[in-house]
Amino acid sequence: MLALSDTDKSVEAWQQFVKPGQVVGLKVNCLAGRGMSTSSALVEAVSERLQEAGISKENIIIWDRLNSDLERGGFRLSEKGSQVRCFGNDSSGFEQDLMTHGQVGSLVSRTLTRLCDVVINLPLLKDHGITGMTGALKNLFGAIHNPNKYHLNVGDPYIPDVWMLEPVRAKVRLNICEAITVQYHGGPSFMPGWTWDFDGLLVSKDPVALDYFGWQLIERKRREEGMQTLENEGRKPSYIETAADREHGIGNCNPDRIQLVEVNG
Repeated sequence: MLALSDTDKSVEAWQQFVKPGQVVGLKVNCLAGRGMSTSSALVEAVSERLQEAGISKENIIIWDRLNSDLERGGFRLSEKGSQVRCFGNDSSGFEQDLMTHGQVGSLVSRTLTRLCDVVINLPLLKDHGITGMTGALKNLFGAIHNPNKYHLNVGDPYIPDVWMLEPVRAKVRLNICEAITVQYHGGPSFMPGWTWDFDGLLVSKDPVALDYFGWQLIERKRREEGMQTLENEGRKPSYIETAADREHGIGNCNPDRIQLVEVNG
């Protein structure tokens, strides 16, 4: 965070993304259950840093698609009280009116639209059997009621179109992608035989640049294991390039324009 924010003070780094009094949503990914879900250790660390930056416990919300997903991922549900809250879209519900962009028309989670002022995106880096990979961009499929409709054509242009929905673009400020254990084949379910210990976090304000770098990591590992490229398997994650095109402009996937800063903790 210090490198990303160009400051030597942790509180100042976090306050570039959140302000005291705001409600901050932590969008996790628990679809695959324990072993390939956003870890409670990462969520606890982020929550602690947010509190140091002036965000009260009750103004932090851990959220995902379903309560059952969160429980399988190792989180304890809590909808009220003075502690960090944790619940799925099945508790908060969805807006009644469709939000649309491009090829997407969806009801958006009220956690995103009504409860959160800011969202910190906490995805995992892993293979996906249909869309090639999942990272920062695809994690916001968990904010809509009908993600099952948007996996055609490797999720292109649906994944970037979801990101263009107004509350997503307006509120997601920071992406911290967990890459402690990365899955390079067999996803999105947890397949431990196709994982490796990368032991890192990918942190960026730009979800497109983050996903592009994550894609290259997965491809490099697949080459090392003698596997085909995602493109040769018919699932190149072209949605990453679409997210960077003139129509969407979500971020950058030109490697010559991505500044990579490696920090050893």
